[in-house]
Amino acid sequence: MRERGLRKFNRSFIVNDETADSTNDSREGLLSDSRLLSDGHQGDVVKPRKQQLLVVANRLPVTAHRKGEDSWSLEVTAGGLVSALLGVNELDAKWIGWAGVNVPDEIGQTSLTEALVEKRCIPVFLDEEMVDKYYNGYCNNILWPLFHYLGLPQEDRLATTRSFQSQFDAYKLANQMFADVVCQHYEDGDVVWCHDYHLMFLPKCLKEKNSKMKVGWFLHTPFPSSEIHRTLPSRSELLHSVLYADLVGFHNYDYARHFVSACTRILGLEGTPQGVENQGKLTHVAAFPIGIDSGRFKRALKIPEIEDHIKELKKTFAGKKIILGVDRLDMIKGIPQKILAFEKFLEENPEWHDKVVLLQIAVPTRTDVPEYQKLTSQVHEIVGRITGRFGTLTSIPIHHLDRAVDWNALCAIYAITDVALVTSLRDGMNLVSYEFVACQESKKGVLILSEFAGAAQSLGAGALLVNPWNISELAASIGQALNMPAVEREKRHRHNYAHVTSHTSKQWADMFVSELNDIVVDDQLRTRQIPPTLPIEVAFDRYKHAKNRLLLLGFNGTLTEPIDSDGRIGGDQIKEMELKLYSELKEPLSVLCNDPNTTVLVLSGSDRSVLDDNFGDYNMWLAAENGMFLRLTKGEWMTTMPEHLNMHWVESVKHVFEYFTERTPRSHFEHRETSLVWNYKYADVEFGRLQARDMLQHLWTGPISNAAVDVVQGSRSVEVRSVGVTKGAGIDRILGEIVHSKSMATPIDYVLCIGHFLGKDEDICTFFEPELPAELIGLAKNKVTADMIKTSIDRKMAKLSGVRNGTRPIQGQEKAQRSSTRCERKSRNNLNTLFPARAAEESVAWHEGCSVLDLKSENYFSCAVGRKRSNARYQLNSTDDVVRFLKYLAGTHE
Repeated sequence: MRERGLRKFNRSFIVNDETADSTNDSREGLLSDSRLLSDGHQGDVVKPRKQQLLVVANRLPVTAHRKGEDSWSLEVTAGGLVSALLGVNELDAKWIGWAGVNVPDEIGQTSLTEALVEKRCIPVFLDEEMVDKYYNGYCNNILWPLFHYLGLPQEDRLATTRSFQSQFDAYKLANQMFADVVCQHYEDGDVVWCHDYHLMFLPKCLKEKNSKMKVGWFLHTPFPSSEIHRTLPSRSELLHSVLYADLVGFHNYDYARHFVSACTRILGLEGTPQGVENQGKLTHVAAFPIGIDSGRFKRALKIPEIEDHIKELKKTFAGKKIILGVDRLDMIKGIPQKILAFEKFLEENPEWHDKVVLLQIAVPTRTDVPEYQKLTSQVHEIVGRITGRFGTLTSIPIHHLDRAVDWNALCAIYAITDVALVTSLRDGMNLVSYEFVACQESKKGVLILSEFAGAAQSLGAGALLVNPWNISELAASIGQALNMPAVEREKRHRHNYAHVTSHTSKQWADMFVSELNDIVVDDQLRTRQIPPTLPIEVAFDRYKHAKNRLLLLGFNGTLTEPIDSDGRIGGDQIKEMELKLYSELKEPLSVLCNDPNTTVLVLSGSDRSVLDDNFGDYNMWLAAENGMFLRLTKGEWMTTMPEHLNMHWVESVKHVFEYFTERTPRSHFEHRETSLVWNYKYADVEFGRLQARDMLQHLWTGPISNAAVDVVQGSRSVEVRSVGVTKGAGIDRILGEIVHSKSMATPIDYVLCIGHFLGKDEDICTFFEPELPAELIGLAKNKVTADMIKTSIDRKMAKLSGVRNGTRPIQGQEKAQRSSTRCERKSRNNLNTLFPARAAEESVAWHEGCSVLDLKSENYFSCAVGRKRSNARYQLNSTDDVVRFLKYLAGTHE
């Protein structure tokens, strides 16, 4: 927020308040008259093209009525979005949405499109069946109740389940239709701003068509907690689709926090202070509280017609305090709770009889829905009971209107009100409270505001916050407001009035759009650091012409069979823990392994038994536990560990891991010979992170405080391993043994390194990098670790002193000791080839002309799988992409 504010402070915009005829927010309600949108024509002066803003919402701010076959009358409906976007003067705004009318014929569609041009609106044509399933069905019957904590409708028949699925299919199709229209009018550099729960699939549809498109999405309702959202059958699809947007906005921090939590708990993604990160792509999530055009309300109070209306109302309600409620007649607005609280107040305070009146304006909505009909009857029953109990022949305590009032009348009512009563049970923002404050400059009335309305976070300091479910508390608040001293009323009003007049709808729209522009620029800088996709045809062509090839493959997340968890949170733990080779890889892997000019090495952090089970039938090399154990599948395991490797820390660390495994449900740890790994991938995300943080504190202050170990933190794991145990540090010893065992006479001239490696192990990617200058060895940029170089130097010194420090047979295996010496000699040849400058200085009795590598830059392909942030040259998205590439390489693709 601070950075956003600084950027805002450093910009200057020309805002013409006199010509911006803006309006109140139609999303909260209600009660607004119409005005025309500007047609945008400013004469014939040619000006530089403004950045175009495409506002995409379910409904256009226009109501269309057909007058003939090719003629239409258009009535522009006022709303908060309309007034908000008039303030973004740097942008040329156009609206895209449904016109609210079925137009099946081509003539009608063409004529309506032409008529809407002067209103800067672009229609999306939806037929009646689509509207019924997409809008009335999935949007209003599924998403809206869920987002307002009303839950999903109960299914009592199988047909209902099928109906839900057809509604969801229609929802996706409708979003695709919106995307098609957007793409027809989009130009490079434009901003696309998608609005509300009707269009949660739209960001995905747009980004799949054009990944460079600037896309923002804003939700005008609450976003429920993850515990509520997880009940939605399509929960994951909707979240993934929204995450395609560059910026996701909400009215307040609670809704943004709930969204990030849902992405973390349901999708298993990483939440950050900026938003949600997925495979290196950061979707920014932030709160942008909407406002109103307060200036319009202040100016309205000076209109003679409204002044006259104010005088009439004062005369009508002379001698009485006025309590006002303005709501849609909806389950979430808390109208029954409001009226019941008023009844309790009258019951407990007889002195206020005939001295106070409740004006309740309840605008009917969805009158054909049984639940809403029941709500209407309930409200009418309560109103009738109160009128019968406390009314007289000359006075009634409640004036209840089942209709909207025009905007002028509403402003007049706001101006004479003493107490505004907003009792929403759940509301995205509720701008009625803003409108009331804007009209109270002289009266300085009291605002009673539900703590479940989004506006409570903005106006909570000056309002009386209440829990609308607590009827007693609500009744007491009415009494407090009516008896509040003038000094306190003025202080509370002053605070809220300052907020309403400074945080306007124009400022809201300008802030969101400018933030989106800034974010896209920042993300472009981030994107430049993401490796490009592996050029498969180029890699294959180089492979085909190479004489001696080395294929270095990771295992987990690279060659493993993907597990379909069917959308289950946490995945299928039992199946995922049992690592299996991708079945489609068996044939291409056999072809590659049997090629005499190709050496295949699987280098993994897994233990030996896992690699034996999956690759025992192939003619390849296996390197287990990050290269500390090595074998040709036809031979026995040998160790490449340095003899001085200290493993005394293992038992104490094991006790810590056992402790946290017992106290973290669904976590587990692996005890390998050179490392210990605690994994909380399947545990509750937030609890797992807390436990991991606590575990690290235990480790650093106890078992490993003085031990020579590295702590490697994965996305959901903690690994403790000895210093120097990395894939890059062990590869020189492994390579030396392979070269010796195969008696290679031809240097390796092609290297392919593919894997889903941890950041600590990505030194394997830069180890083979031919372009690394010798003077930069050991620098972080090259990721050739100091431990690896130290190991190689120690080995040279050990050879000179007669100490063998190459690969060693595992105890109990019969392996000739000379193998170690030969491996060491070949391994040093590897270092000479990689680092020729050092080889010239430290030359010893090497075989002349013998080299391990003769690798040119164009013949080296390092590739990260499923990791956007990587030191590899290239990247592939998933195991499926690896399968396709290896099939192509082996010539087994269809």
